[in-house]
Amino acid sequence: MTSATSELLSVQGLHVAFPGRRGAPAARAVDGVDLGIRRGEIVALVGESGSGKTTLARCLLGLVPPTAGRITFDGAPLERSGRALKAYRRRAQLVLQDPSGSLNPRHTVYDIVAEGLRIHGHAGDERAAVAEALSRAGLRPPERFFLRYPHELSGGQRQRVVIAGALVLEPEFLVADEPVASLDASVRGEILALLLRLRTELGLSALVVTHDLGLAWNIADRVAVMYLGRIVETGAVEQVLTAPRHPYTQALLSVLPEAPGAPVVLTGEPPDPSHIPTGCRFHVRCQVLAGGEAERVGVADACRSRDLEVLHGGDESQVACHWARARAEQPTAGGGGGDGAAVRPG
Repeated sequence: MTSATSELLSVQGLHVAFPGRRGAPAARAVDGVDLGIRRGEIVALVGESGSGKTTLARCLLGLVPPTAGRITFDGAPLERSGRALKAYRRRAQLVLQDPSGSLNPRHTVYDIVAEGLRIHGHAGDERAAVAEALSRAGLRPPERFFLRYPHELSGGQRQRVVIAGALVLEPEFLVADEPVASLDASVRGEILALLLRLRTELGLSALVVTHDLGLAWNIADRVAVMYLGRIVETGAVEQVLTAPRHPYTQALLSVLPEAPGAPVVLTGEPPDPSHIPTGCRFHVRCQVLAGGEAERVGVADACRSRDLEVLHGGDESQVACHWARARAEQPTAGGGGGDGAAVRPG
């Protein structure tokens, strides 16, 4: 296990709740998360829409205030003052999903990339910094793109401009929110290869937010699966995605084209985060509980009534599931490997 001292970013007991309307209960978008990201590590945060992934990511960047908990960056607690957040955002940058929506159509590529330098009072050679960022993002020769506008670029080129705008401040940490979701399949691989190259060349750490398990397989060192505000399974990407232990992870993987067997169709939508179920928060949709398997190992009542503790932020394999833990304790369970499909996402 890697020492916690090598972590660049650490989260302990993070909660984010949004007040309900007209006296309704608060929506617990992030409901207890511990997470550590080491220097030079890429962690994929996966889950359905509404699981809390984007809220957690925005909280890590200081864009959404936590209701409770602590965020530590480079060994120091993240402070909420305007000056402290401005200094932090030089070191931690966001890459958004839709380059068309995040690029000002009235600004040239040069001005878009230079904007961060101007906000933070860059004292060096602005033109050289912009050129270097564009070159690192794969737009070469960079001068050819200086006076072009977003509408004159392809989707892949626009995403590279977004990445260049993040790189120009020489950050240590990137949050990439669905970084290739809006791109054609032919371009996706190029952008993923770029992110991996930047990690190698610059030592960047990254949190990649995605619903795409194939993307997680291709880019991440570690994966954290999120459901209804909590991380329910985490570990090395190959371990989690080839031998998933949590029924939710198994269901997500079962719908991939490469997965053997029939897809698991989850009933209903994720519960309202203002009315989180008692017990395991997944139990109302759980195919293992519905199929009687939890009853057979004696945990069905626990699934419905006993909450699971928050997984700690370490890098070893962890799962928040009464059934998976009960099976792991049984000698015949094969050491806790899941019944889910062993699949190598493409």
